[in-house]
Amino acid sequence: MAFDKANKNKHLDKAVREMISEAGKDGVAPITQMGEPVLRHQTEEYTGQLDERTLKNLIQLMRRTMLAAPGVGLAGPQIDLGLALAVVEDHKSKDDEGDPREIDDLPFHVIINPSYKPIGDATASFYEGCLSFEGYQAVRKRWLDIEATWQDEQAQWHTEHLHGWPARIFQHETDHLSGEVYIDKAEIRSLTDEDNLGFYWCDNPVPTKAAEELGFEL
Repeated sequence: MAFDKANKNKHLDKAVREMISEAGKDGVAPITQMGEPVLRHQTEEYTGQLDERTLKNLIQLMRRTMLAAPGVGLAGPQIDLGLALAVVEDHKSKDDEGDPREIDDLPFHVIINPSYKPIGDATASFYEGCLSFEGYQAVRKRWLDIEATWQDEQAQWHTEHLHGWPARIFQHETDHLSGEVYIDKAEIRSLTDEDNLGFYWCDNPVPTKAAEELGFEL
């Protein structure tokens, strides 16, 4: 199974190849920040607009950029690309054992044309950040369990039940592709820069103390 080569967009393919070649010596792309219009636009469904080699190199560029940031996900609009694709990756460490955010391994995936729907009604509220809103975090309520659907680079469809932190990552990156940034639905009174997050609120990942002192509801 593969994407339809007849859908190749020569102009877009050329632009993406130029973006890849213009990446710095470290091979990473600049990350767009809040205020860039591309972050607020609905992305275009990926149907094979890029040559297979271009897509492969783009995925590698996105992964390098994500890991260098460092981050656990990166969506097309975050490198000024209006296509419905993102990369995700996170790994559980010994320090994450018993963490209430339910951090777990999320192996590297490119998620193309992703979508999700909640499984059940349970939600969880934790501090969340974004590489396109650098230096800040805020509490965002997310579905605890989702049915995640996406295509891989061979156009094969996948559906998987994601729970806890992996589900949060998938929701965050998928939302980017519809022009949504996590802060849109965050508890705005919880917004903090990362210095204050570390100083005041990181003793317990559950933001109960922040909610009491900053005046928002969980």
